Amino acid sequence: MSPQKQSPAPVPVEERLFSLVLALLATEAGLTKNEILSTVQGYRQRYDPYGDNATLERQFERDKDDIRELGVPLETIETPGDPGNNQSSRYRIPRTAYELPADIAFSSAETTLLNLAAMAWREGSLSRESQRALLKLRSIGVDTSDPVLGYAPRIRTRDAAFDPLSDALSRRVTASFSYLKPGDPAARLRTVTPLALVQHQGRWHLKAIDHGVGEPRTFLLSRITGAVKLGRQTVDVPPGNYAASALEELDDIWELNVAELDVEPGTDAEVRLSRRRGAELGDRGRVLLHFTDVNLLADELAGFGPEVRVRGPERLVEAVISRLEAAVRSHATPAGVAE
Repeated sequence: MSPQKQSPAPVPVEERLFSLVLALLATEAGLTKNEILSTVQGYRQRYDPYGDNATLERQFERDKDDIRELGVPLETIETPGDPGNNQSSRYRIPRTAYELPADIAFSSAETTLLNLAAMAWREGSLSRESQRALLKLRSIGVDTSDPVLGYAPRIRTRDAAFDPLSDALSRRVTASFSYLKPGDPAARLRTVTPLALVQHQGRWHLKAIDHGVGEPRTFLLSRITGAVKLGRQTVDVPPGNYAASALEELDDIWELNVAELDVEPGTDAEVRLSRRRGAELGDRGRVLLHFTDVNLLADELAGFGPEVRVRGPERLVEAVISRLEAAVRSHATPAGVAE
């Protein structure tokens, strides 16, 4: 009897995204989906050259959205004469769009700090896995450009609650944490039975049964405050594909919520917002943008200042205005103090 084939160890999401950005920066011509799935760290471990890779392809589509969400200019190049065929399309990140603008300069002290940061990234950017991936790309005839050092992608690290919640999932135990819901004056203790951890639009979410209400709820990991405490006894978890259902629910919310924005042309806001998944561009800087969480989007849009004007929906307008007013109050000069 032949030994049972073991599943490959999971690759951390930030490592997979880093490897994808590195591979797409390393070639001017771009890579096909098949070349990416068969060679890039995080995909190739699960790639089946003779079987069905539909799950892996869906992972790649979500990763593309996450990378673009972070402001990385990932391009899709369609094959002439075969438009719409995503199997023959090629993907790349043009260095000219990813590099810093030519008019940006740094002081000697800033340059020293950046060099130190680059040294810290250098080992990871040409790690054994990265070198192996580049060699494999060259072996199948893909021309890769050198050097690839210095292109440290802006990948958001996992939230502090990720590891303990992942541990709770694998051990099938409960988890307790303080959760600060928008609009609440303080964080509230939640005890849950974890069902799945999923990444949606660049943010990690926990699907779990909330013991306080006895029903499934979805929690944003960035709103968990303090340490996560795990229970000692195992709990029964009903069978089901909770990760798929959680992503489907989040996608439904994302599809229903659309922000109408006026974005100043030529600004950082235009570059970042216009490249979002599902963004629709209109005349004179008008952008229609899907979103999942009104508070998270309001935080981001307020940070763009005068580069963005929100036209709707009204709850998003109010949320952005409240954040701008809070910023004004925090910077106001106290009475009796001369400027």
